[in-house]
Amino acid sequence: MKKYYLVTAVICVLVLLGTIFLTGFWNRPPESGTLKVGFVYSEDESTPYTRNFVQAQHLLTEEFGDRVEVLARSNVLSREAEEPMRELIRKGCKILFVNLDTDLATRLAREFPEVMFCQASMPNISLEGQAENYHTFNGEVYQARYVAGLIAGMKLRELLDSGALLPEDAQVGYVAANDSAEVISGCTAFLLGIRSVAPEAKMRVRKTGTWSSYSLEKQRAAELINEGCVIISQHTNTMGPAIACENAAQKGQKVYYIGYHQSMMDVAPSTHLVSLRTNWYPYISGAVKAVMKHSEIEETVPGHVHGRDISAGFDQDWVQMLELNKYLAAPGTEEKMLSTIEAFRAGKVDVFRGNYTGISLTDPADVIDLSKGYTENRDSSSPSFRYILRDYITIEN
Repeated sequence: MKKYYLVTAVICVLVLLGTIFLTGFWNRPPESGTLKVGFVYSEDESTPYTRNFVQAQHLLTEEFGDRVEVLARSNVLSREAEEPMRELIRKGCKILFVNLDTDLATRLAREFPEVMFCQASMPNISLEGQAENYHTFNGEVYQARYVAGLIAGMKLRELLDSGALLPEDAQVGYVAANDSAEVISGCTAFLLGIRSVAPEAKMRVRKTGTWSSYSLEKQRAAELINEGCVIISQHTNTMGPAIACENAAQKGQKVYYIGYHQSMMDVAPSTHLVSLRTNWYPYISGAVKAVMKHSEIEETVPGHVHGRDISAGFDQDWVQMLELNKYLAAPGTEEKMLSTIEAFRAGKVDVFRGNYTGISLTDPADVIDLSKGYTENRDSSSPSFRYILRDYITIEN
């Protein structure tokens, strides 16, 4: 009888261990194994936006070596994203990074609970009611927009003080995909940075209606230049505005350019002042480490956590200023740029504050007094400021 109980006990233990193995570790690579990591991109490296993500992808391989196997799918349309994402899952990816504007990842996360879905946050996607393996992230890019504006403002100040520019001509042009909160937050931070040193400045935002159209972006920038804007920046994905600025300068027009996603020094050397970008690598690297260690992403990645959503700015190197054109920048610009970045890291810069009134685009009755201030990215990594500064910013189609 004792022998019978002993055999039964051994069998039970073996069944239990087998169950744990099959349900727990079979779908989770050990720390010493190879983790398959998937990337799903809306575009390819020819656009600065996706090139910025691909840089993080390459860094992942450099850091982890054969501990990771990276699989990527590029030029994926949101409406056609399901099959590429399912393909990566079938190939064994245990974590997917997605930069598409689609809610597909939220639906697939419920179907594949063993896969981590990490998506650059979208304003139309809430974490409420989503699966526990769905996560969002984004850089607090308004900080870099403000610093870029400061650099542009110092150039305007130099032109104004020298008499090369009249106060009424301190016009800033901004090429934008749309009038979303992401765009409005960014252009407002940019203008507030400019006006901190050149309060004469006003801004015109001209939309393209799409995130990535080289020809439209170039056309909108050229229009703004021809209509008198002496500073051009963008919240779109291609280098079209940079080319427009360089072409205008070759014809003798006075214009300076602030880039996005990558340095534009090589394509616009006579107009490019500086570029800013979101550095996706701290999140991507941290999320991969979390999956390798079977730990929670939000407990592993340093940043400002909002549930299963994370954001960060200069403090965690999530946003960066790229190469400064010292030949064009006003004297003292580099020192001012660096000191302002340090002030952001110390939490001492209050961007959305001043003697301004903002009016919501979606509800004209919704008015904000910025003398009381506004804290961006307080509750989510997706920007939320969507007020147009009365008398200082105009939105144009």
